[in-house]
Amino acid sequence: MRIQRVSSKWAKTKAILRNRDLSIYIPDTRKYALDTLKEMLLLYDMVYIKPDRGTYGTGVMRVEQRGVTLSASDQGDQENLEEPPENLEVKVENTKLMYILRYRKSAEVYSSPEELDRALIKVIHNQSYLIQKGIDLLTHKQRPFDLRVLTQKNLDGLWETTGMLSRIAAPQKIVTNYHSGGRIKSVKAVLEEHMNTFEVDSTINQLKALGVIMARQLERTYPGIKEIGLDVAIDPQHDLWLLEINTLPSIVVFKLFPDRSIYRRIHRYAAAYGRVKKNH
Repeated sequence: MRIQRVSSKWAKTKAILRNRDLSIYIPDTRKYALDTLKEMLLLYDMVYIKPDRGTYGTGVMRVEQRGVTLSASDQGDQENLEEPPENLEVKVENTKLMYILRYRKSAEVYSSPEELDRALIKVIHNQSYLIQKGIDLLTHKQRPFDLRVLTQKNLDGLWETTGMLSRIAAPQKIVTNYHSGGRIKSVKAVLEEHMNTFEVDSTINQLKALGVIMARQLERTYPGIKEIGLDVAIDPQHDLWLLEINTLPSIVVFKLFPDRSIYRRIHRYAAAYGRVKKNH
């Protein structure tokens, strides 16, 4: 049984955006270009730049835009200022935008989008990259986290959300992936730090439903998919954002949880549609 995989993040994003009800979960995402970078930085204080094809957070970069207030003396323009009247205090300030590029564990500062673009091109080369509105993530012990929602075709051929986990970023990392040093924790455990019991249960149910709805929508364009992994962010207002969809999601991480029944069901479904061997 052949399982369809879709490697292009852009292709999967476009497939989801065809459904207006689901488009509200997609942060503003566009193909990378200098003009797009300039426009996105006018709209948002933080953006992510990531390869259209790739896994484990490899190649993902973050740009933060910050304003730095400069006095007249900082700008070297004092000679152009008119003499103020006696006893009148005049304070002249100007705000200059700076762009902080974070990649892996390093951070570099640039003074213009053009200068920033030249640095980005050294990483991008000729590959296709996307630029996406940055989402302020909720944190666990002062480290940002997002969620992985696993949805599979069950034994009846219907979509079912079978597993969820939170991924907590490693120190100084901008990605949360387990393979990049991130920690795994239950979704309920991290949400309880930010929500009451009713909201935690409601959010978990919403995530389960979102996995099924997203899978059905993606299946309309790619009928051969059998499993998806949603990377979901939750912002301080507790809104859900779909960062991307993986059609070859890791299932082995679910072995890390004490409740082995979760992994056994995931493995049983994966074996039924040919992802893994039944006797594994």
